[in-house]
Amino acid sequence: MATSTPGGPQTNLGLAPNVAGLLCYVPCCVGLVFGIVAAIVEKQSRFVRFHAFQSLLLHAALIVISVGYQVLHLVVSATMGVVGIVMFPIGLLLGLGCLGVLVLMMIKANGNEEYELPVIGKMARQWV
Repeated sequence: MATSTPGGPQTNLGLAPNVAGLLCYVPCCVGLVFGIVAAIVEKQSRFVRFHAFQSLLLHAALIVISVGYQVLHLVVSATMGVVGIVMFPIGLLLGLGCLGVLVLMMIKANGNEEYELPVIGKMARQWV
C-alpha cells in the first residue's frame, strides 16, 4: 500500500522528511545507522519514523538472507565442488535484487510516499 504525504515541516533531525526517509535506505550501512538514529531521535514526523522502522526491518531481513546464502554457498562448495561455481551468479543476482529494493525504497521515500513492503511494512506501521 502506498500513501502520499505532503513534505511538511522540518524534522527533529533538521532535514526535510523526504530526505530523511531517503537516507534510511542508503546501502552500505549508512542507511542502517541513519535508520537507528532516526528511530531513536525523531518524534515529530510519522513519515520519517515509518521509513526508519521499515528500513531497519528491511536491513535485518537482508542481513539474514545474506548470511543464509553465504552458509549455503559454503556448504555446497565444500560438498559438491563444481556446483559451488553455479552459486556465484545466483549470489550476484541476489545482491543486485537487494540493491534494487533499496533503490526503489529510496525513490519512494524521496517522492513523499509511505510505500509498505509486503510483510515488514505492516510491522513498521504498527511501531510508528
